[in-house]
Amino acid sequence: MHISLKQLQIFETVAAQQSYTKAAKLLFLSQPAVSMQIKQLEEQAGLPLFDRSGKQTNLTEAGTELLHHARLIHQQLRDASQMMQEMRGLKRGRLHLTMASTASYFAPKLLAVFCERYPDVQVSLKVANRDGLLQALEDNSTDLVIMGKPPAGMAVESEMFMNNPLVVIAPPGHPLTENKEIALNELSQHPFIVRERGSGTRAALERFLAQHDIERPSGMEMNSSEAIKQAVEAGLGLGVVSLNTIEMELLLNRLTVLDIENFPIMRHWRLVYRSDKRFTAITQAFHDYVIEEANTILHPEGS
Repeated sequence: MHISLKQLQIFETVAAQQSYTKAAKLLFLSQPAVSMQIKQLEEQAGLPLFDRSGKQTNLTEAGTELLHHARLIHQQLRDASQMMQEMRGLKRGRLHLTMASTASYFAPKLLAVFCERYPDVQVSLKVANRDGLLQALEDNSTDLVIMGKPPAGMAVESEMFMNNPLVVIAPPGHPLTENKEIALNELSQHPFIVRERGSGTRAALERFLAQHDIERPSGMEMNSSEAIKQAVEAGLGLGVVSLNTIEMELLLNRLTVLDIENFPIMRHWRLVYRSDKRFTAITQAFHDYVIEEANTILHPEGS
C-alpha cells in the first residue's frame, strides 16, 4: 500500500467528524478534494473505509482497523519529533498522561511539583474510567497511565508507586458508625451506592465480595466518586471509595469510615505503559519522579 501522511490526516479527520463537509472545513480543503483523497485511499486498501448509507459517514470494519494504525503512526511521528528536539538540546517537551478518575484527587499535586521543576513542559491530561484507560493504551495515544489493576492480556509494563485502600463510607449519624468489626453480611442490610460498570473501583468491589461469597447489596449506580460521596452524605446509602478521595470530608466530619471486617480492600496505584513504548526524556523524567517520590510528596508524614 502506498499511503501518504496527508491521506491519513484527511482520513482521521473524516472519521472524527463523521462528515466529509465538516472535515473539509477543518482542513481548509474543498469537499471534492477530501472525497478524492478518501477514494484513492480506499483503492489502495482494496476495501471501503466508510459507510455513507445513512445521514452520517461511519467507519466500516476495515476503516476502524486502519484508524487504529493511523493513530499509531502519528503517535510515533510525534515521539520522533520530540526525540529530535531533545537531541538538539531543547528542554521543552510534551507529556501525555491518562489517569483513572479517582487519581484526579491527588495527581494535581504531583503535577504541580513536576511542572515547577520542568516549567517548559506541556502536559496533556485526560481522565477516564477503566475502559477509557485501556483504550488509550490500545491506541498508543498516551505516554503513561495512572491506574489500579493493570490489564491482563495486553503487552504492558506496570509499576506500583502508592497504596490505594478502598473503604466503606457512611454519614456520621449512620447506625453502623457505633459498631466495631462489622460483619460483611451486614452490608446487605443497607442500601448501597456503587460506581458504574467499567470502573476499576466497581470491579475491585465485586471481586472482593465474590471472594467472600457475599452478594452485592442493592442500590444506586453513579459515575464518579464525587457523586457517591455526595449521595452518602445525603443519607442515600453506604458507599465504597478510595481513601485518597475523602481527606477533606473526614476532616470536616461530613463522612466517616466504617469498621468492616476484611476492609479496607487494598489496591495500589500503578504507572502503566505499553511494553513497546519508547520514552522521551520528559516521559522518563516523570516516570522516575513518580516511582521515586510520589508517596513521599503525597504523604510527607509517612502514613
